[in-house]
Amino acid sequence: MTKATKLLTALPPTQRQRLMTLAREVSFPEDARIFEAGGTADRFWVIRSGAVSLDQQVTAVQKVTVASLGAGDLLGWSWLFPPYQWDFGAEAFSPVRAHEFDAAAVRRLCTEDPDLGMTLVQTVAEILAHRLEMTRGKLMEQYASRRRAL
Repeated sequence: MTKATKLLTALPPTQRQRLMTLAREVSFPEDARIFEAGGTADRFWVIRSGAVSLDQQVTAVQKVTVASLGAGDLLGWSWLFPPYQWDFGAEAFSPVRAHEFDAAAVRRLCTEDPDLGMTLVQTVAEILAHRLEMTRGKLMEQYASRRRAL
């Protein structure tokens, strides 16, 4: 996989239209915490503009950025898988505008329209696979640079 999949453009037009009936527009100011790891994943977003950083708490005072997301990117996938809790935290790196989706409503839509549900799950899986690949690459770079420093 060479480029990131964008959720809305990956869906066929009729499925995208059905999903978008559930969207509402929201915005977050720069530096706003959007969600925290361990919190209830009851919604997700597709970023329209701005940038969001995903982070992981590594110590009581230190967070590490694990990914940066921008326009067209899916923010949040934990809403799709029980126990519906965020695995990471998210913060607006700049002012953000996004489409927000209620997770329970989207899961109901997926049950009502199994074709849309399958396409949505496959698309989210592609997005996750791409992010895992990118994270693995970053870890390998960090490991290699630390080995050279020794």
